[in-house]
Amino acid sequence: MKFMKLGSKPDAFQSDGSDSRYVMSELPSDIVIHVDEARFYLHKFPLLSKSSLLQRLIIEASQNGTDEVVIHDIPGGVKTFEICAKFCYGIVVTLNAYNVVAARCAAEYLGMTEDVEKSNLIFKIEVFLNSGIFRSWKDSIIALQTTDALLPWSEELKLVGRCIDSVATKATVNPSNVMWSYTYNRKSASSNEIVEARKSSLAVPKDWWVEDLCELDVDLYRRVMVAIKSRGRIPSDAVIEALKAYAARWLPDCYDTLVDDVYSTSYKHLLETIIWLLPSDKGSSGSSCRFFLKLLKVTVLIGAGDLLKEELMDRIVSQLHRASVHDLLIPSKPPAQTTYDVELLQTLISRYMRRAGVTEDGIFLNNLDQEMFETNVDDESLLALCKLVDRYLAEVASDPNLSVSSFVGLATSMPESARPTHDGLYTAIDIFLKLHPGLPKMEKRKISSLMDVKKLSKEACIHAAQNDRLPLRVVVQVLFFEQLRAAGAQANGAAANGASARCLARLAEADDDDGDGWKDRALPEPPTPGGALRKQLGSLKLTDQGGADDDGGRRLVARSSAAIQSSRLSLSSRSRRIFDKLWVGGGKPPGEVVVGKGSDTSGSSQSPRSSAKPLESKSSSSSSRNRRYSVS
Repeated sequence: MKFMKLGSKPDAFQSDGSDSRYVMSELPSDIVIHVDEARFYLHKFPLLSKSSLLQRLIIEASQNGTDEVVIHDIPGGVKTFEICAKFCYGIVVTLNAYNVVAARCAAEYLGMTEDVEKSNLIFKIEVFLNSGIFRSWKDSIIALQTTDALLPWSEELKLVGRCIDSVATKATVNPSNVMWSYTYNRKSASSNEIVEARKSSLAVPKDWWVEDLCELDVDLYRRVMVAIKSRGRIPSDAVIEALKAYAARWLPDCYDTLVDDVYSTSYKHLLETIIWLLPSDKGSSGSSCRFFLKLLKVTVLIGAGDLLKEELMDRIVSQLHRASVHDLLIPSKPPAQTTYDVELLQTLISRYMRRAGVTEDGIFLNNLDQEMFETNVDDESLLALCKLVDRYLAEVASDPNLSVSSFVGLATSMPESARPTHDGLYTAIDIFLKLHPGLPKMEKRKISSLMDVKKLSKEACIHAAQNDRLPLRVVVQVLFFEQLRAAGAQANGAAANGASARCLARLAEADDDDGDGWKDRALPEPPTPGGALRKQLGSLKLTDQGGADDDGGRRLVARSSAAIQSSRLSLSSRSRRIFDKLWVGGGKPPGEVVVGKGSDTSGSSQSPRSSAKPLESKSSSSSSRNRRYSVS
């Protein structure tokens, strides 16, 4: 830190322990100067030779027959007046970055100019500012911080502007020329310690100046950042990094503090300043999505206004696929009943799709309207966003106040082509059904129909096959699709599809007979996918033994039925009950069943399509044979 010593005499100022100060001298004091609540017992001659204001006040006091002078509103108060008084006596005074601005304002107030005496205090301070303070990075910042308490004097004397210009000039120089406080580590220093700059062999980062500016007041910070940006030498990414650091320094991590009315005004001003300072290039940084979402959380919680909210949403939309689930968990404000603002995410996703020119089917449009802009959205970005949505659904599904419509709306907000696997969606559905056990049967079907069993992994199928929370029809679809997958060979797939169609036809009767009583039972935890069912499903795997084509389907169904009947006892009770109703006469010769469009027993729209002749069941009535069922 730079400093300058003025004067040569030892310090003769004393205090009696109260607000009185006097100078140790053989001559008695002949003037009393009142500064705020303090009294200075001084001598007229040293003061008259340095200060034009004191000259006038002392003359006026003598004319009025008094030896007391009152000074009001001197910049810096008692401490700075004492510095000026010591300078008048020739006593040693040390100026540094912490007191030089106050001393300069007080000297101006007292009229300590060159007209009164050559090399007066103002002249000496100006020399120190230009040759010392404004040449030092840290001293310029410290001096700038002191100007806030000295308004309007510091502003009128252009000290604020000169400090800002000094800081901005140094922040925009070539990093190879930097030898300032980038070596300063605040974590290893006490709050009042200033670590001097030292040479380092490490390369200076481009944003070396960011953390040092975080200590500035928000208004001064805004002015410094405007000066830095106006020079055009700092890239947009570096500006965003600076704003990130400043927000991390002043915005609380605990969001409960944000809703406190005592601080809401200051937080709103801080938020407005940060958003106003954002670069105009909205796609400037791919790593800033988390930062923008944090600002959006603050905006929602403090009610900063729709303009700020819209500005942040426009910036988030272009890089939404880079967010994390934690970033998207934006708390909702009353009167919303849900814990997190699900509608806000739906709005973001809708804008993302619209501005990227992507339809609900995942088709890229060529003719974008004027509101759209290029967001560099590709297949990988859509896949990443869809995975993010599924993980978000799994987080919010535990909210008991989350409605079925909100869950379905968010799940269907992504095009089907962006969800090649439905494991994440199945996880969210399972959590939602677990935390909403009282859902009506139709709503459970609506939730479960979001899932395509053909896009589940083998592990997810094993879990779903034993999941009592899923509707019966979904469990059967999972079981038979896993059977088809285990069968493997495409040549034998036709016979297996016929068995699947026949069993789905019987599911209608099983589902109608079962009624709604099953959903009133206690819902156990789904068993962990393990070896028992994996072995059971493995037993369904069929190999082609080279027989005649007309006998292949019959042997396939016979083996499948026998394998399931032999291993049914290892399933859960609910699965065994399903198979008892579905596989009656499973080993009989195949017959012919017409498969067409039907009622609500058609299951998921993504169920395997039947293309073979399933077995005739002698136990089936003529009415059930004449029914048509859809397995599309």
